[in-house]
Amino acid sequence: MSANAGRNWPTRPRPGSATASPPWREQTTAPDGAVEHQTVRVTHPHHPLFGQEFDLVMHGLNWHEDRATFHDATGRLRSVPAVWTDLISEDPFNAMAAGRAAFRVRELLDLAQMIRRLKS
Repeated sequence: MSANAGRNWPTRPRPGSATASPPWREQTTAPDGAVEHQTVRVTHPHHPLFGQEFDLVMHGLNWHEDRATFHDATGRLRSVPAVWTDLISEDPFNAMAAGRAAFRVRELLDLAQMIRRLKS
């Protein structure tokens, strides 16, 4: 007896059958042709590609975070967090602090709590 016996695996509809669409969703792994060309600039001041502009290959979730994927000048496929690029607008706190504040109040309170836990 087969290990898969009794399982209801989705099957492709037979040509000419009454089933109009398959029981699974169509995968979209390629652009549909209506995608416009977009560039991305690395804006993180400490990244080695800072200030350089590249043709965007993909912008989306990868490795559980919002990332920008592009080919660098050597043709190598690179991926950086989207917040390190001009795809995401600058965080309002960082814009207002203009480098004068390294931490937000909430971050300092969290740090103080962590230190208290480590000391106890």
